[in-house]
Amino acid sequence: MTRKNRDRVTERDEIRAAAECLLAGRPLRSPAGKLTGTELIAECVLRRDVVYGDHKELVDEFRVRARAQNFTPQVVQSMAEENIVLRETLAKIKRELAAERERVHALVRAATELSLELEQTREELAAAQQVTRLPGPRGTGRVPG
Repeated sequence: MTRKNRDRVTERDEIRAAAECLLAGRPLRSPAGKLTGTELIAECVLRRDVVYGDHKELVDEFRVRARAQNFTPQVVQSMAEENIVLRETLAKIKRELAAERERVHALVRAATELSLELEQTREELAAAQQVTRLPGPRGTGRVPG
């Protein structure tokens, strides 16, 4: 089994392309997209020993450019700010939803109670209509007075 010859020019191109993706805030393979050497290696999909052994100057160049961007690409910074706003909005909506659910529960309880009262009133009314009225007292010829 022979070892495959490495193409150092292609490796350099891959490292440079990975650096551009990270610096532009468009990582394709790295999980976090941070501007670190580890993320550069993850983005270019080369072994660590290859990158640091044969192309260390590219890693150093990447780090210098990253420092010039304050370690956070503008796209990542704006996404982080948007994430904060979205989280605050979500928390507000969750509070409003909880309040609405509480109102619904209160209305369901009130409707149930009113329904029970209505049924009870109907039963009482039906019972009152079934009472047989007795005739009034018979007259003895006396006039009240």
